[in-house]
Amino acid sequence: MRMLAGAAVMVLVLGLVNVYIGWHLSVLLQAWLPGMNTAAYWTIFLVISFSYMIGRVPLPQALRPVGRLFKVIGSYYLACMEFAVIMLPLTDLLYGVLVLAGVGLSAFVTEAGTTVLVLLAIFLIWGSRNAWSTVVRTHRLKVAKSIGTSVPLTVAVASDLHLGNIVGNRHLRRMVREMNAMNPDIILLAGDVLDDSIEPFLRNGMEQQLKQLKARYGVYAVLGNHEYYGGSIAQYTEVMRSVGIQVLQDEVVETSGVYVVGRKDKTAEHMEGGRLSVETLLHGVDRSKPILMMDHQPTGFGIASEAGVDVLLSGHTHRGQIAPNHWITRRLFELDWGYLLKNKLHVIVSSGYGTWGPPIRLASRSELIRLELVLDGSMSFGADKVSPAAKPVLI
Repeated sequence: MRMLAGAAVMVLVLGLVNVYIGWHLSVLLQAWLPGMNTAAYWTIFLVISFSYMIGRVPLPQALRPVGRLFKVIGSYYLACMEFAVIMLPLTDLLYGVLVLAGVGLSAFVTEAGTTVLVLLAIFLIWGSRNAWSTVVRTHRLKVAKSIGTSVPLTVAVASDLHLGNIVGNRHLRRMVREMNAMNPDIILLAGDVLDDSIEPFLRNGMEQQLKQLKARYGVYAVLGNHEYYGGSIAQYTEVMRSVGIQVLQDEVVETSGVYVVGRKDKTAEHMEGGRLSVETLLHGVDRSKPILMMDHQPTGFGIASEAGVDVLLSGHTHRGQIAPNHWITRRLFELDWGYLLKNKLHVIVSSGYGTWGPPIRLASRSELIRLELVLDGSMSFGADKVSPAAKPVLI
């Protein structure tokens, strides 16, 4: 009942917000197109405004392409809606101020409407560029443990690919190419490889692209909340295993003297079986060796530090994806993006490679992480110039 009540409230709020947006757009269109058919306008507008939800409705096989189209349209509309929720109240406020000031407003609707639409176009173009143009961020981290190597260990990390109907093979091929170019020792995929449904992942053969990832000591992944939402975890882990990628679910593997720890996503805490605590997960692990842990949602830094984890890798937040959402994620998480040293624990939270919903980013970028683990005994361990984060490189 709580879920139904929550869904009803969400639909009601979305309805009210979209009526507010739709009314403003209708006023502008009527100024441009006197005599516009109001009934036809509202029918089209409401279908578009709820198209993302329509696209998630299970459809017969023959109609699934229509559902995918609705989902794509709805994804872009979500970005437009967020933009409108910020800009339209400001426009209304400006209108009120001008009325009180006695300024003539005969052309306000067309001038303000045109200005908002131009700003929307700039927002979509710039946001699309940020979503598809990837940044590689390099972090050089000192870990006072040894595996007997004299060179730093290179780890390539990607989170939040959200592979599906929006983020597809083109973006994925670029990721594979850039990660392989790092010549990594280990590749880690820190959750939300899938957007939710596994169907477009399989239909477009995306696992064959992931198969091309090459690392000396293996490719490992963990589950994110969206894999749980999709409900095909067993099938997903088997497909990934078939292409040489091990999905760690509260599991630890040792590879070339390094422990790679993969936690179940925090979503599992509310499901049958739950997930193991960090201390339980690390029972029997040799804490004198480097420990890298993937935990999709960036929580529990203090617990990981006390347990002896050296590097914690997370994603999930997208750094809000579209500003000003990053103001919210900054307050929800101890670290919502970037680097943090907590005691001896290095924490890195990625803004993610793909996008959820609209392929739009503002105040965040699509990114890949390149870690250089400078271990005790390596030639660089005593160097003064080892820094937490180097300047990002555009690719």
